[in-house]
Amino acid sequence: MLKKNGRHDGVAKANAARDSDWLFSDLNDAQREAVVQTDGPVLILAGAGSGKTRVLTYRIAHVLANGLAAPQEILAMTFTNKAAGEMRDRVAKLVPELVSGMWIGTFHSLFARLLRREGERIGYPSNFAIYDDSDQMTLIKAILKEMNLNVQANPPRLLARKISNAKNKMLSPREFLETAETPDDDLAAQVYTLYQNRLREQNAMDFDDLLLKPLELFNSFPLVLQFYQDRFHYILVDEYQDTNHAQYLAVRLLAQKHKNICVVGDDDQSIYRWRGADLRNILDFEHDYPKCSMFRLEQNYRSTKNILAAAHSVVKNNRQRHSKELWTERQQGDRVMVYAVSDEREEARYVVNFINNEFRIANRNFYDFAILYRTNAQSRALEDALRVEGIPYNIVGGLRFYERKEVKDVLAYLRVLSNPADAVNLKRIINYPVRGIGDATVAKLEAFARDKKITLFDALSRAKEVSGIASRTADKVISLHNLLGKYISLQNEFSSAELATMLVEELGIFRFFKEEGTLEAASRADNVRELLLAIAEFNNANGRTTTLADYLQQVTLVSDIDTWNDKSNMVTLMTLHSAKGLEFSVVFITGLEEGLFPLSRSLDDPSALEEERRLFYVGATRAKEKLYLIWAKNRRRFGDLPGGAKSRFLKEIDQRYVQTNESRTQQLFKKKREQSIWEQDRMPNYEDESQEQIEFKVGMRVYHNKFGKGTILKINSQTDNVKLAVLFDEEGEKKLVLPYAKLEIL
Repeated sequence: MLKKNGRHDGVAKANAARDSDWLFSDLNDAQREAVVQTDGPVLILAGAGSGKTRVLTYRIAHVLANGLAAPQEILAMTFTNKAAGEMRDRVAKLVPELVSGMWIGTFHSLFARLLRREGERIGYPSNFAIYDDSDQMTLIKAILKEMNLNVQANPPRLLARKISNAKNKMLSPREFLETAETPDDDLAAQVYTLYQNRLREQNAMDFDDLLLKPLELFNSFPLVLQFYQDRFHYILVDEYQDTNHAQYLAVRLLAQKHKNICVVGDDDQSIYRWRGADLRNILDFEHDYPKCSMFRLEQNYRSTKNILAAAHSVVKNNRQRHSKELWTERQQGDRVMVYAVSDEREEARYVVNFINNEFRIANRNFYDFAILYRTNAQSRALEDALRVEGIPYNIVGGLRFYERKEVKDVLAYLRVLSNPADAVNLKRIINYPVRGIGDATVAKLEAFARDKKITLFDALSRAKEVSGIASRTADKVISLHNLLGKYISLQNEFSSAELATMLVEELGIFRFFKEEGTLEAASRADNVRELLLAIAEFNNANGRTTTLADYLQQVTLVSDIDTWNDKSNMVTLMTLHSAKGLEFSVVFITGLEEGLFPLSRSLDDPSALEEERRLFYVGATRAKEKLYLIWAKNRRRFGDLPGGAKSRFLKEIDQRYVQTNESRTQQLFKKKREQSIWEQDRMPNYEDESQEQIEFKVGMRVYHNKFGKGTILKINSQTDNVKLAVLFDEEGEKKLVLPYAKLEIL
């Protein structure tokens, strides 16, 4: 299996002595077959929990270890930084000496990397900005104002969605305008035209552009395409069922020469049609690549037999799917629990009571539990119940660190230093900290910039030429320009971390928070310090030669899952879409009513209904040991209390795998509670109960089986459950609730 032409002889010889059993000992037969098939197109249909990441990483290691390609000739693409990091780490453990140079990352980050190298050819200097959702909203609001249109009457988020949909269909602003069928579409097309013009003027791209601009580059410069076709001998794509048309075309173009393309995915887990994912990409792979080899990974390592069988009995009702059925060597497990409740409040109480039950009887941790829902609005009642009970929880998709105002303010300064043409972020910080430059002044500067065909940043230096701006105000504007100009010129002399630290000090941000003197201000100051630490860590990990653009790109492309702390001992709350790729010992899927899950808008659309069914399948297969499915006979929505009908998905489950409470809800719950108490009485040495008798004291040294050794900082006994603040030696400060803390006194 060694390369014959000698291009990688050194690597091949260095690894020829490797025992193949070492590389394949952790793989089952189907996984091994998929790994060793290295020639030509390969489609791997990988069911939930079947070890697809393992197959991808072992396949890369196999190619490298046998000299079939050099690291820089491998391109591996996925959809989250978390997945890309896991893939990179696993490959590094298998072949540590052969990792450097590989292109492993998300579609967006890898295409951004390519565009920073080649984007100048299509008019984008390498320091282009990447606008996130918030930046998009700001820009669209500015465009509406420019068009003298009311923001409330023309919601920017709706316009952004229409623009994104047009981009997913690869429609230019002119093509979108020509195909507009309604006044709303006509307006969106006009905004789209101005939106793209402003992005170009500000040397910026949005997330969709990161996928479209490489195609523009390849089509305009065939030699660039040829260079990357020659370079990438092996292309691997994770979660192929989630690719949109632009991603499909880019991958197809890059794979044209060597044709060693391996895609891994599961059509039963295609749940992102609303953001452009095209299920046909994976269903038609054999048609696109007629000589492809196909492998099915159907052995599940995650869930019990009952959970798998129940999930499959639902998803098999879809017509658009490859035939497959997962199996497992795990135990039969408990039957799936289907619960009918009166309303969302009782639903929340049920969930909390079950968590308490499992916590005490099964000796679980809070991180073992996930509560999933179809829409974010469902979380409120669940949060209320968890708070009342004193159970710690974390919402994935809540306010992320990089979305906090004080963090975004500092990042806005750094974005302007990296790309002075970035008017969106320049306007954010033009009067932060307060320097007496109001909205009217900014509007005059913008008008002057458009009239002179210069950037807003350049207009700052000419403030005295702008009619209607007072001399004192003009001096402040020019002073800001000089400050920014100074730090722009220092970028080559200092690292990003040093530059950011000096800028924050000169702006007096910490002094401003200190003078405010509130706990909230202190927390905001801590967040800014954390940001500076994050920049320093990025510099240390990637070298001083990394630019601000490199760091800002990494920050902008981070997702909810990338920032989720899966090591904290908290119950996880998230939408079903966010849960994809994760697993938990115990999963609750709430809100299983017709019209909510599946959503009412999908009921008349067969394709949309099939996607809702796949979403149920994804949620169900997150569970390793226990799965609870709950529906409410009544659920408040915007103050109403409409009647609820059981979701069709609950009716589709094979009843052999289900246990239900529909006829005797309260009796079963009472019995469960009594059983819980009886079993607790039989456990005199139970750790949690004994904790209620322990007298914890501030300064006491304690041990936690997850966080290690620590010192008690504070004790709050004013609530029903005693709360402890513990500073752990390795994990920092954590807040724990008795009797759930599971602490040992050292």
